Order: sequence, then structure tokens, then C-alpha cells
Amino acid sequence: MFLAALSFAYFAKALSGSYMKSTITQLERRFDIPSYLIGIIDGSFEIGNLLVIAFVSYFGAKLHRPKIIAIGCILMSFGTFLIAMPHFIIGRYKIETSFLRVLIITSHSIFPISISTVVCERESSVSMWIYVFLGNVLRGIGETPVQPLGISYIDDYAQSENAALYIGFVQTMSVIGPVFGYLLGSLCAKIYVDIGYVDMETVTITPGDARWVGAWWLGYLIAGTITLMSAVPFWFLPKSLPIPVDKHDTRCTPEQTRFIKDSQTMEHKFRPEEPANLHQMAKDFVPTVKSLLGNPVYIIYLCVTIIQFNSLIGMVTYKPKYIEQHYGQSASKANFLMGMINIPAVALGMFSGGVVMKKYKLGIMGAAKFAFGTSLLGYFLSLFFLAMSCENSKVAGITVSYTGYVIVEGLSYQEPSLFSDCNSGCLCSRREWDPVCGENGITYVSPCLAGCASSTGYGRNTVFDNCRCVALADSQPGNLTATLGQCPRRDSCDRIFPYFLALSVLSSFIISLGGTPGFMLLVRCIKPELKSLALGVHTLATRTLAGIPAPIYFGAIIDTTCLKWGYKMCGGRGACRIYNTSAYRFAFLCKSFSKMYSSKTLFKLLKNLQCDLP
Repeated sequence: MFLAALSFAYFAKALSGSYMKSTITQLERRFDIPSYLIGIIDGSFEIGNLLVIAFVSYFGAKLHRPKIIAIGCILMSFGTFLIAMPHFIIGRYKIETSFLRVLIITSHSIFPISISTVVCERESSVSMWIYVFLGNVLRGIGETPVQPLGISYIDDYAQSENAALYIGFVQTMSVIGPVFGYLLGSLCAKIYVDIGYVDMETVTITPGDARWVGAWWLGYLIAGTITLMSAVPFWFLPKSLPIPVDKHDTRCTPEQTRFIKDSQTMEHKFRPEEPANLHQMAKDFVPTVKSLLGNPVYIIYLCVTIIQFNSLIGMVTYKPKYIEQHYGQSASKANFLMGMINIPAVALGMFSGGVVMKKYKLGIMGAAKFAFGTSLLGYFLSLFFLAMSCENSKVAGITVSYTGYVIVEGLSYQEPSLFSDCNSGCLCSRREWDPVCGENGITYVSPCLAGCASSTGYGRNTVFDNCRCVALADSQPGNLTATLGQCPRRDSCDRIFPYFLALSVLSSFIISLGGTPGFMLLVRCIKPELKSLALGVHTLATRTLAGIPAPIYFGAIIDTTCLKWGYKMCGGRGACRIYNTSAYRFAFLCKSFSKMYSSKTLFKLLKNLQCDLP
């Protein structure tokens, strides 16, 4: 019963966490914020964890673990609902456009006024993304007890030979959750943010547009409800279960004695069933932490996972965005591919790792070697991503000149000029992003900058005529036109994309194979009564040094590759509209070097283990 309840809790927290990552581009555009600020919002989950992780791991292990997990699930659900709240108080989403104007009717006249004037009065209050930040902090606080208390509960009361399989099953459920999270993100990204409040015939953008915002708030309401449901079973579970026969002997196994200090003489107390003495628990806290941190294998393992988590979190956070920007896919399709292709490969790999441990009865040394091999192989596979590149989209004045000459190639970059003789007399704004696709296959930042003199049609079917700038790069005479939206990418990019997906699936499976053996290495190299604290400190360290900084510095690096920024209605820089794809690729794939360094650290761990062998 506990295994089923914990698996559902893992599923729920993973679903809401992955849905958060699937909405990154939606939140960027909705709140007009750069990637590094999205990284801060994403890292706020880890901040919430840090506030309570050490105390929950230590004190929670001596209290009623199932009920503490239930309280955590309730807090997670409240935090998820809080994230969705800005949608209901921020007002309708205003699309950045260069030709839409609003008519204000007074008793004396009718005169045009810029949209930004109206919106400024509406958005002069506190930034709405603060609510998303605080909601994610609350999610982090609620998630704290689930892993350390749940895993230690299973390891305490399960048969030793089955513990690895059970933990592998739970970890697999935590990866299946993101499958549904990304699929939910894909579904919501297709739905317009203000669905039901606006006439969709008046919306001039499509889901593939850099300004499109999906119904991001809807998924948070669904995820919050599921998380709230996961709390129910834990209220009916006992504080402890019968101890398995193979754990009645509190002495260490011969292999454990190599890694646990004073293990030959100590008396292990797995589960103190007497009423908890809070004063004595507080008194023993500092000596207990010193004992844990005195384990060299544990410390080296922490170093390994911190390096690997920096790579993993940076990749998971921005991979959908990478697929969108580099291969020209919509946010909906990017999330769908993550959920249906990439995440299942990770789930299969983690479960397979647990099966391998059980079938071949891998000990501590075997688990370490297996984790080392998969990490090293995953690093070499990641290097092939560098060869799977796409050219930058042709955007006049940004990546190509108005005559079609390339000005951004690879990492080289020339200062762009959005103005040319063909649009010099149009009084265009360089801040607006309302792209149109010319007949010549070049995208123009706006109809005005394309030199268009007139338009026909309505809504998404609008066609701009007599576009003088289109004629500069097109030798064909006549009435050169442009249509709404960016021009599609070349066929060569579409041919590369399936190979990228295949390699992504393979590398994800190989790397995740070592997940469960590596986790069991952590559990088996420490004193049994320190398991909850060790898992808590492990979570604390990885989230402090990886979970919080990784999304921020990855986001800041990605921001440096931006070629055209959007602007807020009230002034100030907003979200990025187009990136230098070559520079973005190198920035994103620098995570591979993290795998290289983590592999080296794992090798040091192996040497440490070998030295402890008799």
C-alpha cells in the first residue's frame, strides 16, 4: 500500500514539476521576461526545498513519516494553484503588433491611440510573475519530505533483495509523471491563453509564432488537483511496519563494513519505536551531521551528483525551448516530443537499471562501476549533437541584409541594421516584432520594415502588398507581397531533426541506466539510521549547488545569444524573439562537458572504493 501511495505521490510531483518546465516559453512571453529570470522562477522550487530539507529529513525520520508526506503533498497542491492565480487577475493578453490600433470614442471625436498607453495603466502594479515565484517556493517546501522519508521507509521495511527493485519502480514513476506533464503542456500550449474570452477570428498569430501564449494556467489547475489527491492515502498508513526477517540482524554486511566507519561494533537502531524525544533529537543533530559528512565515499558521491545535476537540470529546463528555437518547432510539438519520446526512454533506463541490480545482485562496487560506464558512454554520445545544426532563419536586418547577404553565420556576428532605403520613409519602429514572410523566403521584422504600402484580407488571412523591401532580394517584377508570420525553415533542417530525436532518446536511455545503481550506492554506503538524513543532505546539496544556479546561469548564457528582443508595453526589454541558433547550440550543449567532469569524479570514487578493499 505504501509503495502504491508513494509511487502516486512521485507521479504527481513529477507531473507538476515537468509541466512547470513545459510552460517556460509561455511564461516568458506572458510576463515579458528574459530567460535568466525564468531560471530564477524555476530555481525557486529548490529554494523552498532548502528552507526545510535538513530538518524534515532528520526530525521527520523519527516521527510519523506517512503523515508528514501527506502534509507535504497538500502544500504542493496549494503552491500549484497559486502559480495559476495571475491569469485571473492580470487581464487579457495583448499581442505585440505594428498595425493594430484601438479607437477610443469620446463625446467630441474619434481618434487613434497606441495600445501601449492603455496597457501601461493596467500593468503599473506589482509584477505578476512574483506569484509564480512564490507558488513554486511553496511547491518546493511541500515536496521536501516525499523523497527522503519515502525512500528510507521502503528501504527500512522491504526485503533487502527487493529494496532496489521497489526504489527503481518508484523512481520510474517519477519519470512517467513527466510524460503526462509534457503531454499536458503540449495540449495547453495549443489552446490560446484567453480562450473563451476573445474571438479567435481576431487573433492574428499561430502556435508557431514567437508571441503565441497558450493556456498555461489550465495545466496548473489540473496538476494541483492531482497532487491534492495524492495526499489522501498517506493519512491511513501506519507509522511503522513489521521488520523483515533479514533485517533482524543489525550487523553490517561484509561489504558495508568497508565503507561505514565503526560498523563492526556499532549497534544499529533502524526504527526507534518509542515516543520521540525532541530535546534529545536536537542535541544529537550536530554530532549526527558530523558523522555523516565524515564518510569519504558519501562526500565524493555528492560531488558527482552535483556536477551531473547541473548538466541534467540545465538540459531538462531548456530542452523544449532548444527544440523550438533551433529546429523551428512549436511549443506544443516540442512538449509532445519530450513527453512521448525522450521521457519514456529515461523511465525505461531507470527501471532497467533496477532490474540489472536485482538480476546480477550488484553490490556497492558493481553499482559504482555500472554508473561510471553509463555516464562515460552518455558523454561520448552527447558530442554528436554538435554536428546536428540548422542555419539561422533568414530575417532581414538581423541575420541577412535586405539584399539577402548573410550577416550572421556560425558564431560570427555583424551589427544589424533594421533600416534600409526601401523603408526609410515609413517611420517604422525598431522595437516592434510583427514578422511577415516575403515571397522571396525572407522574414521581415514587421510589415512596415518590409516597406509594404497596403494590405488586403482580415485576421490571419491578411496579405500585405507592394512591399518594396521584398523587391530588393527578388529579381521577379510585379506586386511583391508578404504574409503574416515567419517563413518556414529549410528542408535540410527538417531532415536533421529526426536524427536529433533518435540520438536524444539513445543518450537519455544510456545515462539513466546508471540512475538506480547510483542511488543504491548512496543508500548502502552509510549507516542505516542515517539514511533519511543522508538523502536529505544529498537533496539539499544538489539543489543548492545545481537546482538553483543551473537554470539561472543556463538562462543567462542563452540570453547572450538573443538577436532581437521584444519590448514591454510600458517600455523596457521583454522576452527574446529570435536567437543566433549556432551560438545557442554551443551554449546548450556545453552541458556535455559537465558529463565529462562527472565521469572523471566517478573514476576517483572507484579508486577510493578499491583502496578500501582488503
